[in-house]
Amino acid sequence: MKSLLTRQRRINPVYLAFMAVSFMTGVAGALQAPTLSLFLTREVQVRPFWVGLFFTVNALAGIVISLLVAKRSDSRGDRRHLILFCCLMAVLNALLFAFNRHYLTLITLGVLLSGLASVAMPQVFALAREYADRSAREVVMFSSVMRAQLSLAWVIGPPLSFALALNYGFVTLFSVAAGIFFLSLLLIWFTLPSVPRVVVTPEQVLLQLSPWKDSHVRLLFIASVVMWACNTMYIIDMPLYISATLGLPEKLAGLLMGTAAGLEIPIMLLAGHYARRVGKRALMLLALVSAVLFYLGLVLFTSQTALMVLQLFNAAFIGIIAGIGMLWFQDLMPGRAGAATTLFTTSISTGLIIAGLIQGALSEHYGHEAVYWLALIMAVVALLLAARVRDVR
Repeated sequence: MKSLLTRQRRINPVYLAFMAVSFMTGVAGALQAPTLSLFLTREVQVRPFWVGLFFTVNALAGIVISLLVAKRSDSRGDRRHLILFCCLMAVLNALLFAFNRHYLTLITLGVLLSGLASVAMPQVFALAREYADRSAREVVMFSSVMRAQLSLAWVIGPPLSFALALNYGFVTLFSVAAGIFFLSLLLIWFTLPSVPRVVVTPEQVLLQLSPWKDSHVRLLFIASVVMWACNTMYIIDMPLYISATLGLPEKLAGLLMGTAAGLEIPIMLLAGHYARRVGKRALMLLALVSAVLFYLGLVLFTSQTALMVLQLFNAAFIGIIAGIGMLWFQDLMPGRAGAATTLFTTSISTGLIIAGLIQGALSEHYGHEAVYWLALIMAVVALLLAARVRDVR
């Protein structure tokens, strides 16, 4: 009887709801993103330049909207209501892409809806952090398990995205994504809690005026941008490098991505388990050492077996920074979970923009190998920057 009561206390329905919301919204996002360039090329019938412009404008709009909304989310209103609104925008955005083929509409209204929708996930993580703090739950493990749901979603989502788009068309693909977002909206409405705002100290209020006044926040943001730029350069370039330069099978690219995504999940959970014991800073430095070894390996080795083995270092790099990096931002910005989480996701978007510009120019003028030499240098720079950021226990 005692063990049954203990088990019931451990199985927190709100905890499970956060996991389900993370997974479902992650799957919906992973359905749309992988085939978006294919959709713009085949369905909207635009040239590659306009495809690239769409991604750039979309990323920039997402950054601006996220920062504006995050500033308000930490000071007023119910964060849960904001998440519901963003999920509704995600539903409308998916339906717009399902039934509209006009480029100007998609790059204006579509980008606006997409930017508002992109706020949902950082706000879910911010709400989860506030809930964990108020309910005295283990914050790091809670967040790590939630982040693992996103990795699992990205193991499932991309293959399903291509299967739906190629076999049933883009109307079906985006309609399915809209349906999943709508189910997520209902789940949020009925299960996620409203968490009252935390009263912050006068010192924290001063930092809330501008987190950039904290040199450690600035350093971590720059390091995070560089980290994600490295990763995005690899994701963009790797399929081309494998087929055009190394002459290996094109399907190997999907196998490498899937292997890394699968390995990320246990690494995230292990990082969450050991974070309290060894500290977030130590884990982040370990991740960046793994990044240096990964990109060094890409420069030195070209065989299929070596590329598969290197995915362990890639998974350690992304698996740790994806979960622990966000928590490090939150620890450095107490009382501003929404702004901290959005600052982390903004670093990802900024890294994506930088990577797109660098990869295209570098591979065109100097070859694909140059991309990995630069990624190696950038990983070392990120390691040096992160080493100067203080640990917060």
